[in-house]
Amino acid sequence: MAGFIKNLFLYSVGHTYSNLSRLFLRLFAGIMFLQLSIRQMLDFDAIVPNFGGFMGMSPETSMTVLVVIELLCAVCIMLGFLTRLAVLFPLALMLVAENVIMSAGETFPQLFNFHPGYPVMFIGIFIYMLLAGPGKISLDYIIAAHFTESVNDEKVLDEA
Repeated sequence: MAGFIKNLFLYSVGHTYSNLSRLFLRLFAGIMFLQLSIRQMLDFDAIVPNFGGFMGMSPETSMTVLVVIELLCAVCIMLGFLTRLAVLFPLALMLVAENVIMSAGETFPQLFNFHPGYPVMFIGIFIYMLLAGPGKISLDYIIAAHFTESVNDEKVLDEA
């Protein structure tokens, strides 16, 4: 029994599944964010009257741009494509959402189906993705590996 426990803990300490964990976290956050933007599309008519426009755009245009960017970022995060860049907009959006939730009281969470702490979960996940990157199971890694191989091939040809 002691040998089993020792092997269990030694194995779990020495072997990590960080790439698989990053894939799971990317898929989880991407699906949750995708679900959020789809919900906003479905409730578009109810949200727009209470949504202020930004950068000189009408509320309808602003909300449309917001939903499209959320959808694109969610898909990029799930695929691991331009992950660190794709995380920046949702991170900023969740920081603003948390600030609005804290200052607006009960009206904002009912409108967007947010609950206090919900954006904070996304903020933590997005900061982790920003720092850790997408991992090896991502399009970013495949593209980087392709360019690294082609750069190495060019160096070999230049040396010959």
